[in-house]
Amino acid sequence: MSSIGVGQLDGSLLLGQPITIGNLDLRNRIIAAPMERNYCAEDGQMTEQYRAYLEARAEGGAALVFTEASYVRSDGKGRRHQMGIHEDHVIDGIAAVAERVHRHGAFLGIELNHCGNVSQSHVTGYPPVAPSAVPCEVAGGDIPRELDSSGIRHLVEDFASAAVRAIGAGVDVLSLHAAHGYLIHQFMMPRTNQRTDEYRDPVRFLNEVLVAVRDAAGATPVGIRISAFEGTEQGLDAATTLRIVAGARLDLVDLIDVSAGCYEAGQWIVQSGEWREGILAEAAAKYRQFGRPVSVAGRIATPESAEAILRSGQADLVSLARALHAGPTWPLWALGEAPAPRPCIACALCSDELALHGPIRCSVNPEAGREHEVRPASSGERRDQVVIVGAGPAGLELACALARGGRRVRLVEREPWFGGQLALAARTRQYPQYRRVIDWYGEQLAVLSIDVELDRVVDPAWIKKTQPETLVLAIGSAGHLPQVEGIANRRVVDARDWLRRGSSEGGHGAHVVWGADREGVAIADDLAGRGAHVLLIHPGESIAEEVGRRAKILVVPRLLSHPQVDIRLRTDVRCIEDQRVLVTTDRGEAWIEAPGPLIVSLGASADVDAKERLRGAAGDARVFEIGDVVGRRGSLADAITDGYRLAHRLISV
Repeated sequence: MSSIGVGQLDGSLLLGQPITIGNLDLRNRIIAAPMERNYCAEDGQMTEQYRAYLEARAEGGAALVFTEASYVRSDGKGRRHQMGIHEDHVIDGIAAVAERVHRHGAFLGIELNHCGNVSQSHVTGYPPVAPSAVPCEVAGGDIPRELDSSGIRHLVEDFASAAVRAIGAGVDVLSLHAAHGYLIHQFMMPRTNQRTDEYRDPVRFLNEVLVAVRDAAGATPVGIRISAFEGTEQGLDAATTLRIVAGARLDLVDLIDVSAGCYEAGQWIVQSGEWREGILAEAAAKYRQFGRPVSVAGRIATPESAEAILRSGQADLVSLARALHAGPTWPLWALGEAPAPRPCIACALCSDELALHGPIRCSVNPEAGREHEVRPASSGERRDQVVIVGAGPAGLELACALARGGRRVRLVEREPWFGGQLALAARTRQYPQYRRVIDWYGEQLAVLSIDVELDRVVDPAWIKKTQPETLVLAIGSAGHLPQVEGIANRRVVDARDWLRRGSSEGGHGAHVVWGADREGVAIADDLAGRGAHVLLIHPGESIAEEVGRRAKILVVPRLLSHPQVDIRLRTDVRCIEDQRVLVTTDRGEAWIEAPGPLIVSLGASADVDAKERLRGAAGDARVFEIGDVVGRRGSLADAITDGYRLAHRLISV
């Protein structure tokens, strides 16, 4: 990924051209899309955390900054910390963020929503309501109460009341959430709308809400967000959805925002990094026939892909969520006015953490959601050098953050490349975007003139010779081979070693993967994708148990349905021979045929002995540990956050 924005190459970028939405003149074609974040109080009020977060995206150059899908009534809430626009007590907080967004030349938008059957009573305290008594099993399965005509009229009024509150708070754009399987979309979908009255018409409810919100909004622009298709086998396809939307009161609409998916097809709401950028652009292009500005979301991560969408005429604006979560200055970079921001790697951590009810993080940006925190001031120039052993994500983040804070840094890595296990994961087909953040760190190392030494094995003698005043151990963790009979067989290899040597034997023949953790699953999927026959043996109940639902939404079904993949759950290995293995199951022991390399992926742990030897050689130096070496098996976000926090600690002392 180049650190040069495309705006520096071409001054006539469509991305940077103004556009009019209703009565508003947007400064460019970049929208910060609505994205849930769990940054609100449980009563729906904005927090300072949320205000600072949105202000950073406005300052970063987006023309229109949306909050998130905001519930218009308490029984339409989807998550405990979701933003509300349901009662007057939320107005002051929204007004405060509107002022801060306007301060940076951007406009503020709010997406009006009711979750319908996606709402759950344990979150809202109320039974959910929906067009028909059809539950959303993916969201929890509460059976909703079917709305009667009176209930529908009240809901229409609730949307209008929410619009009044938003406008009173200084919001510039309203958008109706008619996508992703929420209430308005549920009226459009045959499987959730089984009514026999006038609301069987899939567009009637949307039109009534549009009329009411338009009347309440006055001159304020009103948009709609739609799913171009559901993404399920029996759900609305692109052609049917287009026909339904054509029947909407689009004369009342100032912007059509095109997304895709529903809860049963979440991979279309939050797309995998395996998929091509701009994957929804072709679907969005069909909506330009209605004569309204069209924005499009969906795997838009680089300025090049965004500009290509606009130049092709498929959309008028691009709507970015995760890209701005990772890099709030993405718009300024795209227009050649800022350095490259941290790149989104499409890992889906931000989506999967919503279910944990706490503030979401970003794997690559430790400041996401921490914009409100006070940054420690530097204690002044320090002449001593911080020596960091290990150039994985934790070490890379620490080195760069220290250098930005004025500290001298020496980064040493035993491999001939940097990136640690992240670089190994980037070699599999499941994680192709991981390479982007490694490249970004490489650019930072060069820009910051950090002293980097690769292919250097650090031992106690090297530590004693170097005599660092501050030593940081970021040596990560390593896989281990269980002590079972035959483990020394030459065909047995640890998963990380398999990836380290480039898995040159993949793509043909038979392979055994022992352990279906995140690494084992990625390797098995990669092998199967290149034509290998794979036997996947796992002692647990399910595969990729520690991986979030969205992050594995493609790979798990793909493995389960692959004709050349044999998965044995609740199965463990007891003995390894050249062509077979002895396994134990709940039915006893059995030999099974298992030719080819045997790749072990049963977790990793810190090398405590190596760590203590290096500590012992450090003498009076201050010694710190970050990343997996501390004894836990953390995520990429954990590793980068460790480096970030330690950097600020060292800068301030």
